[in-house]
Amino acid sequence: MLIFSPTTIRSLNPQPLPYLSFSHSISLPVPLSSLPTPSKSPHFPSFRINCIDAAQPFDYESHLKNRYIQSTSLKIAIIGFGNFGQFLSKTFLRHHHTLLAHSRTNYADLADHLGVSFYADPHDLFEQHPDVVLLSTSILSIETLLQKLPFQRLRRNTLFVDVLSVKEFPRNLFLKYLPPDFDILCTHPMFGPESGKTSWAGLPFVYDKVRIGDEESRIKRCDKFLDIFDKEGCRMVEMSCMEHDKYAAGSQFVTHTMGRVLEKFGLESSPINTKGYETLLNLVENTKGDSFDLYYGLFMYNQNALEQLERLDMAFESIKKDLFGRLHQVYRKQLFGDNNGEVEKKRSLAQKLLGNGSLTEPPLDNVRQDGS
Repeated sequence: MLIFSPTTIRSLNPQPLPYLSFSHSISLPVPLSSLPTPSKSPHFPSFRINCIDAAQPFDYESHLKNRYIQSTSLKIAIIGFGNFGQFLSKTFLRHHHTLLAHSRTNYADLADHLGVSFYADPHDLFEQHPDVVLLSTSILSIETLLQKLPFQRLRRNTLFVDVLSVKEFPRNLFLKYLPPDFDILCTHPMFGPESGKTSWAGLPFVYDKVRIGDEESRIKRCDKFLDIFDKEGCRMVEMSCMEHDKYAAGSQFVTHTMGRVLEKFGLESSPINTKGYETLLNLVENTKGDSFDLYYGLFMYNQNALEQLERLDMAFESIKKDLFGRLHQVYRKQLFGDNNGEVEKKRSLAQKLLGNGSLTEPPLDNVRQDGS
């Protein structure tokens, strides 16, 4: 297919010729080399070949895919690009979100390798106007960080998200330091680089929409962020920050405590490991990789943690009393025979284990009175 268009030629005749404007497509049954040479007459326009190829079809599928990606993507700024921040960013990138990062440590080379824009200065980062600011710092440093961030460089309805292991503490700090127009979403992915390295399917993700504006765009922005974890197969659990800390103290803090106790105990593998022992070894392996600052934060900034620690201590003491009490009975029997066996039996029946794990023992006189 040949397409010709005229080229206007300035005439040597002082009387100008009218401008000719037309286009025409013709099919030539003869080879291009056999065509006559275009006219060189100054009184007629010459023809020039613009294209010898047909128009390509429009790729609707690619166009629609790009439009969908643009409509569902977010610009996410990660503050604290350490181990956990890098872990999250790899999944965020798979969902076609634009990522920016800032950290006290210079991770520019690593960020560039991942496809993340790194900013050493938070002022420069916030001038990019991210849709979401994700705080992935330590529990101990979050208040100092919030006091220094240049909020004035952000849009006035920016969404702030945290991924800390405690929830009431960052919630209260957000309400204290963030401008009132900012949205707040408190979250806790209850997994990490080890437990979530192969898949997030079935792993719990806890969130609390502390403050989300009524505008449709702000509601959709929050939903887009939560969709990342939902599409990865996480078990989405919406609960208040207070409820989270109550349950986490009984699960996460206790788990970390037992893992650290067993690590200090010196748990080692053996040629005859049972499945239960392998579970304990895995517990130590999963918890020893976390910093002590994380464990201290779980204790310091969750008001339920001290109660759980005391219950663990009382439960351990209760078990020791049971063991030494049984040993004491065996020792008395060897020394004095079985004369006091009946009294000791009644005494053991009178012992009660309280809900908090401690033992109470009624006076000996009451036992004797019941037995009389």
